[in-house]
Amino acid sequence: MKKQLTYKDSGVDIDKADAFVGAIKGLVRSTRTPGVMDRTRAFGSLFAPGKYKDPVLVSSTDGVGTKLLVASRLGKHDTVGIDLVAMNVNDVLCVGAKPLFFLDYVACGRINTRTLVDVMKGISEGCRQAGCALIGGETAEMPGMYKGDDYDLAGFTVGIVERAKIIDGARIAPGDAVIGLPSSGVHSNGYSLVRKVFSPVLLKRYADLILAPTRIYVKNILPLLGKVDIRGMAHNTGGAFYAKLTKCLPDECAFTIRKGSWPEPEVFRLIRANACIPERELYRTFNMGVGYIIVVKQKDVKAAQAALLKTGMPSYVIGEVVRRAKNAREKLELL
Repeated sequence: MKKQLTYKDSGVDIDKADAFVGAIKGLVRSTRTPGVMDRTRAFGSLFAPGKYKDPVLVSSTDGVGTKLLVASRLGKHDTVGIDLVAMNVNDVLCVGAKPLFFLDYVACGRINTRTLVDVMKGISEGCRQAGCALIGGETAEMPGMYKGDDYDLAGFTVGIVERAKIIDGARIAPGDAVIGLPSSGVHSNGYSLVRKVFSPVLLKRYADLILAPTRIYVKNILPLLGKVDIRGMAHNTGGAFYAKLTKCLPDECAFTIRKGSWPEPEVFRLIRANACIPERELYRTFNMGVGYIIVVKQKDVKAAQAALLKTGMPSYVIGEVVRRAKNAREKLELL
């Protein structure tokens, strides 16, 4: 007689998965916003966005990258969930959209309830910081695809903006000012290089700096909309100054950015001290202390900075918009 097999015998524990879902119910409830609708018997998540005249939905999906390997090496998993939310909500924010809700996808070799609850603590905290609801997700236990306690994260968010209020950078013009908002550190890009720069001993020594979660700018930017004429915004992620900051620029424009016009977080000083990385490589890999930018007319700089300060966010004038030279290869010059 053949031995009877169960799903658990293959490495997938449905009971443990159900227990994990039960363990995080309180975290999910803590992110609830007025638009969340009851979904007890629904296979999809339901959300009512409220009244808009001509709404446009804005979506983003992203992950955390190899920062997860650093978190696993250091045994600290309660901040990477904030990173996951930040990478998505900061992106939809760039067009002036308010994040409405968030969904997560966790893939793992086996369900380590303690680790994954810590991850969910970060995701729920990120959602609270962004003012959006965690309304659904998926936890996939995939032995053979992932080893042991290895896991990966992906996130998805939807935001909303009135069509007439979309900020797409089209009105940016030479003479406009670039205002930089400080990052909290490396954020969530460049960790394949970070892991080469820091030895295991240094990773442990500077764990708090290296794992500092990505800053979420939603509650700093949304209060400015309608009060300050923001002409363009950018989230400084992969590709950094040369690829991401310039993404909002019309083809005929370029940025001149003045290095040293903002404070550089200590983690970047450590990166410089522990590896020989060309200056250009630093600025196309890391945010170097600028996590987000807004572009405004020169006459609106003081009003924008004052409004940001009211939300608790310092800011720095880090450059300006110039006319792009004909046949110029790049849209940014670091001075």
